[in-house]
Amino acid sequence: MAKKIIITGGPGTGKSSLIKALETNSFKCFNEISRDITLKYREKGIKQLFLSDPILFSEGLLKGRIEQYNSSTSYNSQNVFFDRGIPDIVAYLNFKKARISNKFIKAVNQYRYDIVFLLEPWKNIYSSDIVRYESFDQVISIDSYIKKTYNDYGYKIIVVPKDTIDNRVDFIINQLKQYQNE
Repeated sequence: MAKKIIITGGPGTGKSSLIKALETNSFKCFNEISRDITLKYREKGIKQLFLSDPILFSEGLLKGRIEQYNSSTSYNSQNVFFDRGIPDIVAYLNFKKARISNKFIKAVNQYRYDIVFLLEPWKNIYSSDIVRYESFDQVISIDSYIKKTYNDYGYKIIVVPKDTIDNRVDFIINQLKQYQNE
């Protein structure tokens, strides 16, 4: 069965670019779905669903991430990458100070990942857009919630160095080789 590997971190830390580079290197990857949910609701006149209804937004994320997790089991691949995982939902709800229902906690415990790579805030590459509204200070805060959540659920976090995309890919591949040799 494929190892389930999360690429996580705050907004604008290079996750999606890294996922694209991993796909170019023939890795199976699941892309982030929060942008799709946000854009879908923007068409309905809701500018930022997470800000106006963080629970509804998070329920959509949970459904999509569980679907990604379950479909990853059908791949005959050694490693499968996810642009964020289910624990990220809890981290963002904590950041928003929203009430976290048991369904989110249950999902974090039920759907476990094998390896977690974290991209830390990096001001030099951060930019906002119509979907990524957070300030850089908020990115730093979100980063702390992500780290705390993954640690609280027993994950060991591997921090990916701030470097070129190619060097980040090489770092991850080397870490996977070490992991497989353990």
